[in-house]
Amino acid sequence: MRPVRPGRNLAEEVVERIAGEIRGGRLGPGARLPTEQELMAAMGVSRTVVREAVAALRAEGLVTTRQGSGAFVAADASRVPFRIDPDGLSSIGDVLEVMELRLAIEVEAAALAAERITPERLSPIARALRAIESAIHRGEGAVSEDFAFHRVIAEASGNPRFAELLEYLGRHVIPRQSIRISVSTPQEQRQYLMRIQKEHARIHEAIRVGHSAEARKAMRTHLTRSLQRYRRLAERQLPAG
Repeated sequence: MRPVRPGRNLAEEVVERIAGEIRGGRLGPGARLPTEQELMAAMGVSRTVVREAVAALRAEGLVTTRQGSGAFVAADASRVPFRIDPDGLSSIGDVLEVMELRLAIEVEAAALAAERITPERLSPIARALRAIESAIHRGEGAVSEDFAFHRVIAEASGNPRFAELLEYLGRHVIPRQSIRISVSTPQEQRQYLMRIQKEHARIHEAIRVGHSAEARKAMRTHLTRSLQRYRRLAERQLPAG
């Protein structure tokens, strides 16, 4: 477990490193992963990065976690009940299929989050919303901040399976660099992102007041609009004639 290389997504690097150890047989079935502290020290990353990586490994079926005991290699890490090969997603149409799957998951996750909201669950959602705002003001695309917002809503549902599946779909399937539809000027990019941020704010407000029907509607509207933007991009990529 050497220090990770700078300039890459740190959590993805940690995931790749540990997954390589498991698939290479150096960490066998039932083996206990190094502790959070050991991984942090060995790889030079934060606790947040380690936890994000372990969550992704769980979503891939490579590890299991036990309360108070840590993370362990799954008994049969080669038997993953559900998997989408990112290398097989070569077109916008393929990505659209996964976006439709995300829509089905996230609409209900938002409704459950509203039903089960507590101050402790709301706080990460509010922080994620502010993080998107800050990234936009810095002139950034806010891609990772956007996905983090969706992930903490799934976590607020109170059902960890929502967050695990969303983490899997988002990390390994949706192409991070192409998730924003290209626009011609920085001003148009900012306007586009601010429109999306208004949709995020409506989702947050519905969850904050515990209105599950409104949360469901706001999330469906937001993700449906994203699907429409991808479909327009797909149509532009169709060959003439």
